[in-house]
Amino acid sequence: MQTNILGYPRIGSNRELKKANEAYWAGKISLEKLQLTARQLRRQNWETLHNAGIDLIPSNDFSYYDQILDMCIMTGTIPARFKPLMESLVTPSSPELYFAMARGYQKNGIDATAMEMTKWFDTNYHYLVPEFDSSQKYRLLHNKCLEEFKEALFLGIHTKPVLIGPVSFLLLGKIKEETLQESNLLDQLLPVYITLLQSLQQAGATWVQIDEPTLVLDLTPAQQELFHHAYTQLREAVPALKILLTTYFGGLQDNAPLAVQLPVDALHIDLVRAPEQLDTILASLPQTLQLSVGVVNGRNIWKNNYEQSLQLLRKAVTALGEKRVLIATSCSLLHTPYDLELETDETVLTPQIKNWMAFAKQKVHEVIALRDIIAGNETLLKANQATMQEKSTAAIIHKPTVKARLAALTTADAQRKSAFPIRQKAQEEILKLPLFPTTTIGSFPQTEDIRKLRADLKKGAITQDEYETAIRTAIQDSVQLQETLRIDVLVHGEFERNDMVEYFGEQLEGFVFTKNGWVQSYGSRCVKPPVIYGDVQRNAPMTVEWSSYAQSLTDKPMKGMLTGPVTILQWSFVRDDQPRADTTLQIALAIRDEVTDLEKAGIRVIQVDEPAIREGLPLREADWQSYLDWAVKAFRVSVSGVEDATQIHTHMCYAEFNDIISNIAAMDADVITIETSRSQMELLEVFSTFRYPYEIGPGVYDIHSPRVPTVAEMTALLEKAIQLLPARNIWVNPDCGLKTRKWPETEQALRNMVAAARNMRMAVTATV
Repeated sequence: MQTNILGYPRIGSNRELKKANEAYWAGKISLEKLQLTARQLRRQNWETLHNAGIDLIPSNDFSYYDQILDMCIMTGTIPARFKPLMESLVTPSSPELYFAMARGYQKNGIDATAMEMTKWFDTNYHYLVPEFDSSQKYRLLHNKCLEEFKEALFLGIHTKPVLIGPVSFLLLGKIKEETLQESNLLDQLLPVYITLLQSLQQAGATWVQIDEPTLVLDLTPAQQELFHHAYTQLREAVPALKILLTTYFGGLQDNAPLAVQLPVDALHIDLVRAPEQLDTILASLPQTLQLSVGVVNGRNIWKNNYEQSLQLLRKAVTALGEKRVLIATSCSLLHTPYDLELETDETVLTPQIKNWMAFAKQKVHEVIALRDIIAGNETLLKANQATMQEKSTAAIIHKPTVKARLAALTTADAQRKSAFPIRQKAQEEILKLPLFPTTTIGSFPQTEDIRKLRADLKKGAITQDEYETAIRTAIQDSVQLQETLRIDVLVHGEFERNDMVEYFGEQLEGFVFTKNGWVQSYGSRCVKPPVIYGDVQRNAPMTVEWSSYAQSLTDKPMKGMLTGPVTILQWSFVRDDQPRADTTLQIALAIRDEVTDLEKAGIRVIQVDEPAIREGLPLREADWQSYLDWAVKAFRVSVSGVEDATQIHTHMCYAEFNDIISNIAAMDADVITIETSRSQMELLEVFSTFRYPYEIGPGVYDIHSPRVPTVAEMTALLEKAIQLLPARNIWVNPDCGLKTRKWPETEQALRNMVAAARNMRMAVTATV
């Protein structure tokens, strides 16, 4: 039986790519040094998989920033606003254009906003959204795929190039002009794909992996026809190149008849997320088709339960024979950390829990182990069975008091005391905010000095008192700056926080952590998700001391800043022995305790961020309501213990949530802040048909770009907003936290933002 890995992490086990990218952007290293780092990382990955004995080793799964951005460059899908930059460059595919599309560009007389960014299906990875317009001339601008195949071949490793498929590339993008049709755009893209695939065939590639994850979504008949059209042409163009069509993150369901009939050589299915689809696929798979069986979880960090995987594999082998079955990961291992062997600090990750886990490198060996067990290695199976048994009975997982509190929840626990109009009046009387109040989302720049403080504390280089004194100074400086800028509702800056989820997980029972468990969120942004291994509870206040100190420095309202239960769940590696809804409600009760303690401490504005609530939405609409019921309930349980005059905010970003706007309204938050700047307020269009009853802050500038928006630019966005929303209900804020930015650009952008708010106040007042 052959073994197949769909993709491997690319940031480096010590985040080498992140550090090299940021050094290159800052002008501290050359392009050649950045490229050297990339080559070293690719070689390490290929050699790791080759030495493990994997048969189908991926290439072109590496990216400096994002694989969809790579495809935009490869196919010439360049938004019109970047054409002046493109025309000014000697090589159109240069890194300057590439990173400009990702991060925005503001120099040499060119001012172009970054491409829109959104979540990759239901993961916390963000991809850059392709933009299709009539100005584009599609051509093979840069054959990165061929270059990396040849690079691996030079090292003596024959790889399987990986591409995002033409239909998914199209469907995951945005068509910017109504006159453009999906079918016509596909016809323009296909010649580029054909040229690319022919170059791989000529270079000696045996297999190519073409990812079509949109096959697990609800598709219209016209969209299904796009697949027939595309793969008929691709098959004719490269008859000698074996095509592995890859789906993941869900089941094919009604798209199964389509997928099994496409003219490809192998089909990959995700049996971790949708094991029930195996019988359907086996019953309809043509004899000419191989099946890649995704049984090793590419999205979580728990060891594979070999007995469960073997049941699926043996069923496939019985139906198809060993030669037609590939043992595979469920999806790319991009979503898991590199190597569990790097976790050597037992005070951080205990040996007991570590023994239950597997990172990317270990998952590669699990794929090999499953093949070996089928071949007769009973020793591997018995060792795995012992681990599964020990985990299932471990006393540290279950807390009767937590389970009892969850069982005692009532409908009243998810209800505010009064309806929003009553609460709004009470909040206006206490807060006394102006029209178009200004605020920020929570975090301020985490400078090298701030990060060094945390590192020095962990190393014992400074005392806890020295650390806290320095953090108080940073908070004091940020409060003074906000008052100077005349921001209306202040934040303390979150200087004490390493990450918006990890910080809370460190203070809750039921969580454990890693030192090197980094995964890519977007570009150079990496996160180290906590691991939820057992029942969750809060034993002491987590944020009250810092928020209270910040409030003592100002007469203006100070926001308490918390992360919501759904986001904590989504951005953690979650236990797999109970329903996710139960785990989320356990977290919600812990956050509820923190919210009520903040109120008791005099904090009258409390923000409970839920940027991941849309991310967690099931991929099929038929499954939405069940998820939304418990997700909305969890948020409401978190915030419903406060008085009417306490204003509850929430924040969401980088997701299309227009289709669940009624559920967002059902969260009953007094104020919601959302990301709208990259889409130029497109997300607000839903308010032309849905009467949203609460206050809302549409983000007026993109914090993931270093460019500073002008006052006029932000004013124009607010003028769009006022066409759809009552002026009384509009807040003015950035589209996300400012943690990743630098102070000079942050200060200027906020100054411009406040000026834009003042412009709106004067304009609206003048018309009354």
